[in-house]
Amino acid sequence: MRRIAICIPVARLAYPLAMSEILPLVDDRCVVLDTCFGTGEAFLRQCQSSTRPLHYLAFLARPVTADELAGQSPALRSAWPDHVAGFHRLLLDEGRISLTLMIGDLANCLSQCVAQVDAFLVDPLAAGTVARRLARLAAPQASLHLSAASPVAALEQAGFLFSSPLQACYQPRRPVGKAVATGRRHAIVLGAGLAGAAICERLAARGWRLTLLERHADVAQEASGNLAGIVMPVLSQDDNLASRLSRAAYLFAVRRWSALAQPLFDGERCGVLQLARDAEHAAAQQRIALRWQYPARYARWLDSAEAGALLNCETPQGGWLFAQGGWAHPAGVCRALLAACGEQLTVRYQQAVTRLQRVGDDWQLLDADGVVLAQAPTVIFANGNGATGFAQLAGLPLQAVRGQVTHVSAPASSAPALVVCREGYLTPPVQGVRCAGATYDQDDALALRWSSQHDNLQRVQAMLPGLWPDTSGFALAGRVGFRCVAPDRLPLVGALPVTTASSRAERLRDVPRWPGLHGLLGYASRGLIWAPLAAELLAAQLEGEPLPLESDLADALDPARFRLKALRQSSG
Repeated sequence: MRRIAICIPVARLAYPLAMSEILPLVDDRCVVLDTCFGTGEAFLRQCQSSTRPLHYLAFLARPVTADELAGQSPALRSAWPDHVAGFHRLLLDEGRISLTLMIGDLANCLSQCVAQVDAFLVDPLAAGTVARRLARLAAPQASLHLSAASPVAALEQAGFLFSSPLQACYQPRRPVGKAVATGRRHAIVLGAGLAGAAICERLAARGWRLTLLERHADVAQEASGNLAGIVMPVLSQDDNLASRLSRAAYLFAVRRWSALAQPLFDGERCGVLQLARDAEHAAAQQRIALRWQYPARYARWLDSAEAGALLNCETPQGGWLFAQGGWAHPAGVCRALLAACGEQLTVRYQQAVTRLQRVGDDWQLLDADGVVLAQAPTVIFANGNGATGFAQLAGLPLQAVRGQVTHVSAPASSAPALVVCREGYLTPPVQGVRCAGATYDQDDALALRWSSQHDNLQRVQAMLPGLWPDTSGFALAGRVGFRCVAPDRLPLVGALPVTTASSRAERLRDVPRWPGLHGLLGYASRGLIWAPLAAELLAAQLEGEPLPLESDLADALDPARFRLKALRQSSG
């Protein structure tokens, strides 16, 4: 359908018009990009006036505290992030409103943004320098609104036609279609661990119908089955891709887990203390702290005296305190996510899918006897190491890595009340035991073994000397799981590549994909932080919505990245 735009002059600096006055929409959602968010006055007005789902992309030119926000919305205040670089997606009003805050250089943020924007609210001081970037993001007939008069030549050259000094409509030089979801919103999800449960919740919130197939009799029986998972980010001196992804995932996870009904799962935002390994490592971490000057609530470097006081024991080195971090019970999180799906979700346990076949526009999932278990146009593989058992996914470079966690029954007073980690980790009491781990073993033994138990206890002893003077009487207790790990230790999120196709490819978009097949795989040992953001990313891709993180980060998670590398090497 054709979009109809009405250009109306904006009379005051604060964009007084409601979005319904700026741009009548013919589809069911609106995307706004605001380069001068300030304290959120325009955003507040759009929230109050919009009856449609609203995606609001906002650039923060300066740090804004929760106390400064217009309207003092309790939900927005509680979700408001620390001012650290990157994209921050906030889900408000039960997901009807999506606010993505962009922190960094404006030109770079716009270059990294993936969206088709219906309306721009633009700072006139910056409009000319980012005109082409705005045009790249504009949907046909998108409106642009300046808060004050400004030279408009660059905007006009980029395709914005002005009807007044303050307002323009985008007129593309060639036809451009608005990305919208097509076909039936019905997906089959394989795997009821953190990855599968998270995508069910995100798609159900968007109105999708979901069929979840799990080969076990309950949720979280494989890699997501540990008593406790740790919630913390990774830092680096150069703030590389892995660190940026970790930060985005960690902060989004903290908000998502806080938004779930807490009584539905065990967990605690008790803080995580990551101790330095030695003096050289401590010096490197202090250089990171000095360079990046992170907000204390996100990451604070503690010297040895501060760390020792927190641990109630001496420690030779300092460490990072992640005050918002902690632990959660993954199976409980899975149940909470699935409960939030309501009637949109059908869960079927003990369903052993062995193959899939294409029938028309659908995929059929079959068991070993050839019985069709489910059929839908979209299939999402969230079953970890089980994914490579399917012919279509056999070429994905995923590895199963054994991990043994040790359970120690110990008095509550015998260790710190927060998560402590170095080469290993130790949790506060979870269901009466502390969890220590976890090993990275290159074998497939299912049974607990003493050598792995010894390794875990030794790491705790090195981290917290004197905590357990004698571990000889400790029982062999714990759990073995197998992580799903990619070569670069990053997840695979998105449309799955055809790994058998021979073709030239210079970019990810050139790699052939299986129609309707998507993956949420390779979470390794960090499922609690990867699952929420990866699910939001895939749901946004499926719906044609603005992505919740920068384009280079989305590319770093693309399942076709390994296939692209192989194709480049073969043609080089």
